[in-house]
Amino acid sequence: MANNFSSDVALIGRIEAVPGMLRVLCDTTGLRFAAVARVSDSHWTACAVHDRLGFGLEPGGQLELSSTLCDEIRGSHRTIVIDHASTDPLYCNHHTPRQYSFESYISVPLFYPDGRLFGTVCAFDPLPTQLRNSTATTMVESFARLLTTLMESQDHQQRTEQALLHEREVAELREQFIAVLGHDLRNPLFAIGAGAELLLRRSPDERTKGIVEHILASGRRASRLVEDVLDFARGRLGGGITVNLEPCPDLPQALRHVVAEIQRVHPQRTLQLFLGDLDGACCDRERVSQLVSNLVSNAIVHGARDGVVTITAERTATGLLISVHNLGPVIEDAVLVKLFQPFSRGHGERAGSGLGLGLYIAQQIAEAHGGHLQVTSSVEAGTLFSFHLPQPPRAPALG
Repeated sequence: MANNFSSDVALIGRIEAVPGMLRVLCDTTGLRFAAVARVSDSHWTACAVHDRLGFGLEPGGQLELSSTLCDEIRGSHRTIVIDHASTDPLYCNHHTPRQYSFESYISVPLFYPDGRLFGTVCAFDPLPTQLRNSTATTMVESFARLLTTLMESQDHQQRTEQALLHEREVAELREQFIAVLGHDLRNPLFAIGAGAELLLRRSPDERTKGIVEHILASGRRASRLVEDVLDFARGRLGGGITVNLEPCPDLPQALRHVVAEIQRVHPQRTLQLFLGDLDGACCDRERVSQLVSNLVSNAIVHGARDGVVTITAERTATGLLISVHNLGPVIEDAVLVKLFQPFSRGHGERAGSGLGLGLYIAQQIAEAHGGHLQVTSSVEAGTLFSFHLPQPPRAPALG
């Protein structure tokens, strides 16, 4: 809990109920000045004020503690109630009522949630008022207890907001670092790939050729990981992944190339591609190829080892539909709800299967196109990812 005056004034100021509480206190008791005050060993500091007297004290204003009755409350932690100071045997000669010209007065100690004295809830008036034989004391003490609870809630909320802000700042710095690192890794990876290609063209012996091919494969995999990281950074730090929407008459060839490339990497798996009529499709060819590649790779990792991965692309009545289906373990509901989150991995996913960005990037590509990516999974039907992209209607056939 804060210990300096300015933060304490700000803390009380953030509690929306305080002005209403002080107004009710005055309306109920007839006292025309009420305040919530922070009490230290030397000063009385107003944190909130309801002033119908024109006393002139604003939030943040201070009085010498020794000039107030709160100096006594600081030591005793007991409520003080005065009906008529001039005739009160304890306070008729006290300097405080004379200095501030009041006759009726009530002050209730206010505590921090941990039990330390924060200050007081107090009220006074130049005219005498019957307070001792009324409900005033009970009401103000109830206000003080409620205010302690509200202070704890407000302080907890503020600390939570500060922690969230810190986490956001850390997350943004982390993502900026990832973006810079990914960008700077592309050049050395390109140099490694180019050097390996050059060695391969010089027809080395079979042993050396195997090593070079391994270097090339590792370099390509590292490059794909870097591109995933850069796409992640674009999606999180920028305006999202950008796409260039244009007529794509060669979309069938692009999809065949994607499937053939993955098939070469996984010759033991069965991939089936079914292409419908894609005439007139409008999309970003490279990004859609990337989306399909990510979905097929995901199906290979998570699908049944002896199962078929089926890729279908067609024009429907509402647009372009591309789907990837595989048999295998059902995706549990707890995993399904966060499947498209970055760095998300399925239960039991083996190490080395990627960064967990593939499905996140696929969804970002779908959204950048103005489409949507959805998934269904069941024991009977398997897992089906479907990318739907609305398309303009086809021109009617002539003749």
